[in-house]
Order: sequence, then C-alpha cells, then structure tokens
Amino acid sequence: MGARVLRVPRGDRRRVHLDLLPGQYTQLTTAFTTGASQTSAEVYVHGWYGQGDFWIDDAVLDGPPGEGDGDGDGDGDGGEDPGTPDPRLADNALIGYLHTSFANGSGYIRLDDVPAEWDVINLAFGEPTTPTSGDIRFSLCPAAECPNVESKAEFIAAVDRKQAEGKQVLLSIGGQNGQVQLTTAAARDAFVNSVSAVIDEYGLDGLDVDLEGHSLYFNAGDSDFRNPTTPVIVNLISALKSLTAKYGEDFTLSMAPETFFVQVGHQFYGGTSAGDNRTGSYLPVIHALRSELDVLHVQDYNSGPVMGLDGQYHNMGGADFHIAMTDMLKAGFQVANTGQFFPGLREDQIAFGLPAAVSAGNGYTPPAQVHQALDCLTSGANCGGYTLRGGPSPDLRGLMTWSINWDRYYGWEFMDSHRPYLDGM
Repeated sequence: MGARVLRVPRGDRRRVHLDLLPGQYTQLTTAFTTGASQTSAEVYVHGWYGQGDFWIDDAVLDGPPGEGDGDGDGDGDGGEDPGTPDPRLADNALIGYLHTSFANGSGYIRLDDVPAEWDVINLAFGEPTTPTSGDIRFSLCPAAECPNVESKAEFIAAVDRKQAEGKQVLLSIGGQNGQVQLTTAAARDAFVNSVSAVIDEYGLDGLDVDLEGHSLYFNAGDSDFRNPTTPVIVNLISALKSLTAKYGEDFTLSMAPETFFVQVGHQFYGGTSAGDNRTGSYLPVIHALRSELDVLHVQDYNSGPVMGLDGQYHNMGGADFHIAMTDMLKAGFQVANTGQFFPGLREDQIAFGLPAAVSAGNGYTPPAQVHQALDCLTSGANCGGYTLRGGPSPDLRGLMTWSINWDRYYGWEFMDSHRPYLDGM
C-alpha cells in the first residue's frame, strides 16, 4: 500500500489521475470535493492482494488553484512566478480591434470617434515587410481607401486623449494576412527594434500578439511546451521577453490566438503528432510569458469543434463553447500525448473573443448566449449542465471582439449589449 498527501485549497473540486506500471500504463481517476474547512487530502493507492509489486507514475492533482499556492504541487512555493494583475487594465474590460491600416468594407473610424465604452483598443495591424524579416511596420489607412483618415499627428494626439481617459491603446501585430516567422536571431532582433520604434513613435501602451496562419509551428520532435526548440517559437518568446523587460510595468501584453493553437493542443500537439504541425503552438509562448501576460483572449470563432475537459466536442456559436474553452484556460489541461500538464492562468488574465456581428467572422454568438457564458464562468450559475473544472472566476477580465468597426456597421449591438452587462458583474 502507498499513500501520497496532496494539499488542496478548501472548497475546490479536485480530480487525481494515477498511472500504474509495469506492463502498460493504466490511468485511474477519482474525483472529490473538499469541505469548507478542509485544507489537505490523502489519496491512497494499493494493488490487488497476491498480485505482486506495482509502481505508480505521474500522479496528477487536476483542479483550480483556488486559495492555494497555485502550482498544484503543494509545496507552497507558487511554482512558476505567476505575476500580478495589471492595475492599469480595466476590470470587466471591453476590448476591441480597430481597423487602423485598412477599412475592410466596414468603414474607417477615427480613433477620437471610438466610443468611451471601449477600455482597450487594439490597432490592427502592424505587419512585417516579409514573413521572415521580423521588421514590423505600421501605418494609417491610405486616404484612397479611408477618405476620413486623420493625419499622423492627429492620430498620435488621439492616442494621448484616449490614455488620459484611462483607456489603453495597443499595437496588434499579425492578423490574417500578416505572417510573422522569426526564424533567425536577426529576425528576432529586428522584431524587437521595429516594434519598439512603433510603440515609441505613437506613444502606445503595449503589444497584442495576433499571429495566425503559418506564423507558429513545431519542428518534428519538439514535444515539451516547457522547453521548446523550434526557432520561430524560441525567438518569439525571446523577443517578447525583451520587450516586456525594456518597458517594465508600463507595458501591456495581450495575445489573441485561435483555438487551434491553444485548446486543440489538448488533443494534438504539433511536434509529436502526424497531423498539422501547428496545433497547440501558442502553448509554449503563453507558458513562457505567463508572468508577463496581461490578457489572453482566444478567438472563440472561425473554429471547428474542440474537445473540452469533459471529453465532449463543443461547437462555436453558443454559450457552451465559450464556457468550455474558457474553463480550459483557467483549469489547465493535459497536452495531447506528451504526458505534460499545461497549468491554468489567473482568472484576471483571461477573456474570450467574439465576432461583433455575422459579417465579422464565423461563430457569431447572440448576446443572451454570451451573458449565459459569463454567468457560468464568473459565478458557476446557468452553466447548462457543464461542470466548471476551474471553478468560478469572478475576476475574469472581460470580452474581446473583432471588431469595433464591424460593431458600428451593425449599429453597436456588441457594445450596447455587453458594456452594461460587464458593468453589472
């Protein structure tokens, strides 16, 4: 008989996974909920009498960090340095992308004309001169496409006014067409220098990383998200570390990956699977920057079905998808066939992204369904049968949308529906 003591925070629902050897691994699972005054639990494992010795490998305590030290090992050291919430970011934030370098059929909006309801404005987009140069450039929409575009001096003055109102204005890099592959140290350095130059020139608050397409991928055999080896990932991590170190606490860092690059890593991990080598490729970036990361707002749109922590596939467009996908970020999850667990994030680091309207992207969710998802995620109520593995997150950061322009085009449904709801949370 063997026993292992696992200290758990009070009031948490916990699940313990045990793999037994030899011969072959057999995963055993048991779930329990601690009482209001309980601060520890003992999990006993034993073999069948008369069957000889057995070995235990990879005992995993899978549950929310709650009031404990947050790393699940019970040693009180906090594991990874988790960082602290950014006091400059609004609680219950409304975050939107502003078409700044193009109009995209929805019309150009001058920065001064963005309503005060928006707390964070991500300027779309800074793009590289070539996919592998690392040289990021940013410019305002050409007057031929956007006749009402402001001058550069007017735009910089508008940034100052938004900041004086307590808003944050970030440079967003990438987007659907902006492939950024930092394949070399030279590209990494060019990225740091060019992004810094744009931030300084326009007086911006930080950086939003919206890399899509083939920007991130794994080389074969890159199997440990904690120690990546693929240059495009290693160099991006290094570049973002350099930028956050340069600007310190006055720098806001957000990320907007698609589900394919994050939650799908629960099923398939690109460096180890025979399928698409991009699956889960944001996980090493998020993990390495978890102390510096202020907001992760995964795009809960333009997505196929994704398996959640309940072992079920969830489809975009309803409350269920946002609940399941966001719960994965809070609770953490096993990474495909690697035998590794991706630790969850602080709740204040988590938001989720939505299309502002039916023309903005696949996966439009009616406001009532969005509010149901927020009810469940922040209080544990109205979950529609789903059980939160990460527990309620009353300090969830808020909502992101693509985009402010599409929201105006459709009569501000997103802003008018969700700003009052967020204010009342």
